[in-house]
Amino acid sequence: MTTLSLGPSPQRRAALARRVRWLVAATISYNVIEAVLAVTAGTLASSGALVAFGLDSVIEVASAAAVAWQFSARDPDLVERREKLTLRIIAISFFALATYVTADSVRTLATGNEAGHSTPGLVLAALSLAIMPLLSAAQRRAGRELGSASAVADSKQTLLCTYLSAVLLIGLAVNTLFGWAWADPIAALVIAAVAVKEGREAWRGDACCALPAKDECATCGPGCACCS
Repeated sequence: MTTLSLGPSPQRRAALARRVRWLVAATISYNVIEAVLAVTAGTLASSGALVAFGLDSVIEVASAAAVAWQFSARDPDLVERREKLTLRIIAISFFALATYVTADSVRTLATGNEAGHSTPGLVLAALSLAIMPLLSAAQRRAGRELGSASAVADSKQTLLCTYLSAVLLIGLAVNTLFGWAWADPIAALVIAAVAVKEGREAWRGDACCALPAKDECATCGPGCACCS
């Protein structure tokens, strides 16, 4: 007779919850530093893209803080009961990010403001492009094994920061080399559209499903992002 695994054991769930808490703490710490540096560098260089990147970090802190609050409970049942509210907070964070990025991009295109060169901005964008995918992937793996939609949704918020880092890096580099000030806001509008999509998935609770032992999506519902 074959015994089916219905999910991780209580000991494994506790270990995964601790991992999520550590990853969320690392994400919050990095984003606080990133926000301060980006806003400062953006103000000095009159770069709306850099300032927007810093404010995105503030939004990510809010999202990660919601997950930290959820997993601060030691009772697994309480963690599960907090899931829906945490997903709502993450979804609102996505929508807020999309709203700000869209407004800032449209303003930049309409006014034709040109930012100056920013070496600190280029370095910060490159560092974020290297660090954020690692944090996102680690949290996504833990969240999927744990079956936590909120942990996976927050990992997508971190992954979105990776895309924004790439947009910022390309925008700053292109502006410096060729003076194409329009490249950054156009790319940022694409990221805003992605943020709206991810926000809708988080609001509906489609961000994750519990994974069986062999990483098969047998328990997925329609639209579960883990299966796509």
